[in-house]
Amino acid sequence: MGIPERRDREKKELRQKILNAARELLVKKGYEAVTMREIAKRIEYSATALYKHFVDKDALVRELCREDFAAFAQYFVEQVASSGDPRERMARAGLAYLDFAEQYPGHYRLMFMTELPPTPPEEGEREDPARNAYVFVRGLIDELLRGGYLRADLTDVDLVAQTVWAGVHGAAALDLIVPKSEQWLDFRARRERFAAALEMVARSMAKDPDDFARTLRRALEQAEKGKKAAKKGAE
Repeated sequence: MGIPERRDREKKELRQKILNAARELLVKKGYEAVTMREIAKRIEYSATALYKHFVDKDALVRELCREDFAAFAQYFVEQVASSGDPRERMARAGLAYLDFAEQYPGHYRLMFMTELPPTPPEEGEREDPARNAYVFVRGLIDELLRGGYLRADLTDVDLVAQTVWAGVHGAAALDLIVPKSEQWLDFRARRERFAAALEMVARSMAKDPDDFARTLRRALEQAEKGKKAAKKGAE
């Protein structure tokens, strides 16, 4: 590796360290309380070094949000096959959403549980399912509506998509913010809670709730078998 290539790699690595440190601080302290100097201190660099990568805090946060939301959208694309029964794909999408929150809690907290300044979409970003996960989910809901799988009174694709999102987000957020040592209640296992949340959402919107629930359970069982097989293969 030549000197230019090494410098380019080091520049990218530093940029990522800055973004990772900013994410941790923003989740912990909130947008208003975090300064560029504090982010620099976290990674043991000067604030001047940060300004070589980002002109100000807003630019840094916008880049961080864009990176995390793109990773979130890509996770959906990778986890949910583009063919097959739309009900099964919707089930896999719900599971992918909850898995993302479980595997990347810092990302999820920043994206959906931290107050941040607006990040306007770049050209084409709003309509691209590979960069905007909402477009991906909305497309699945539209398929379900056109296929006659949902209740006849459900006609607004955005309203249905956003209501489904609210339900699944509730399960993810509860898992992140409520201490599992809470003495006031007995928490069920995460997988049980996630599966129950997805089934309740599916039943609430399905034209045939029992059929939709069976499809959902089958998709979740297949996903669980796949995870166990992957884990066994990695051992």
